Amino acid sequence: MPVEHAVAMIGLQADACENLGSPLYAALLRRVAQDVRDGGPCADAIAGYEDAPGPDAIALRLLGGIHALVLTGRAPELAVHYPSVGGSFAPEALDKAWAAFRATVAAELPRVRDWMTRPPQTNEVGRANLLITGLLHTLARHPLPVRLFELGSSAGLNLLADRFHYRSTGFAYGPEDSPVLLPDAWRDTPPAWLTGPQPTVAFTERRGCDLTPIDPVSAEGSLALRAYLWADQPARTARLNGALRLATGTPAPVDPVGAAEFLAGVEPAAGALTVVWHSIMRQYVPAGEWAGVEAGLQRLASASTADAPFAHIAFEPRRVGDRHRFQLTVRTGADFTVEQVLAEAMPHGLPAWLPTA
Repeated sequence: MPVEHAVAMIGLQADACENLGSPLYAALLRRVAQDVRDGGPCADAIAGYEDAPGPDAIALRLLGGIHALVLTGRAPELAVHYPSVGGSFAPEALDKAWAAFRATVAAELPRVRDWMTRPPQTNEVGRANLLITGLLHTLARHPLPVRLFELGSSAGLNLLADRFHYRSTGFAYGPEDSPVLLPDAWRDTPPAWLTGPQPTVAFTERRGCDLTPIDPVSAEGSLALRAYLWADQPARTARLNGALRLATGTPAPVDPVGAAEFLAGVEPAAGALTVVWHSIMRQYVPAGEWAGVEAGLQRLASASTADAPFAHIAFEPRRVGDRHRFQLTVRTGADFTVEQVLAEAMPHGLPAWLPTA
């Protein structure tokens, strides 16, 4: 039944939040699931979305809508429990936090329903940790200026990945005075191509695409990005705030088109390394559209030469045995049929580690 499906999807997201270090959202979502089953205000909020295939279409949209109300001062009683606005959450205060959450849903139902129409777009800055790793690995073989094209760019923040600062034992990359700091980038010893001499990274072009791009310098766009972050994870908020400051000075262009159409306008260029990258977006692209993307990537690989190389860098989930893993893969030009698995990481990008069997 649709309601039971929605309850199951919300439960899956609650488990994910717990595993990824968000006790506030994990606890609230378990109460949301029961409220949906009981026909409470949360059931009204998600009405029409019960059959949505993934938890992102139900739980994360609901959480994002409520977080936006907290961030804009429309839910002061709930804000007391949200660290993102100076509050705090303790398990013993869950009953009070839940009462405030449920009351906010009921009082602001039209606004919450509006947020249910929006796909979650965090533009997770931590995932740049994997993307820059793949780029440095590729540049070791093709030390050329970079033309960067990103699929599913959201606000285009990870198009600025070279302007972030990454650090872990034996590895540092990027300007030390960057407003975006990614410490503890690696769980164990980083791979050799990161700890040794690093190639020069120079960009001649950077551009992305997204069906519904977010303007990171607008008040509405900034609110959307902040709202979809989890309210009890201050490190993610700090990274996003730093990236928004960078984007204010030099925003990267993001075309409002699909990935296949975007790739149709990309060609290799002499004297440059053409890179197409993306992170945690494949699951949102319909199969037919992705077939067009793969054809575009194959075309670029076939057209590449030693003087005009091409690389595809991806950080995406995949099933390995009975588990989902989030893996960094690279395919290049003439060797495009050979996919290199370079690293694995948590879905938010930090920390990374060398792939395991």
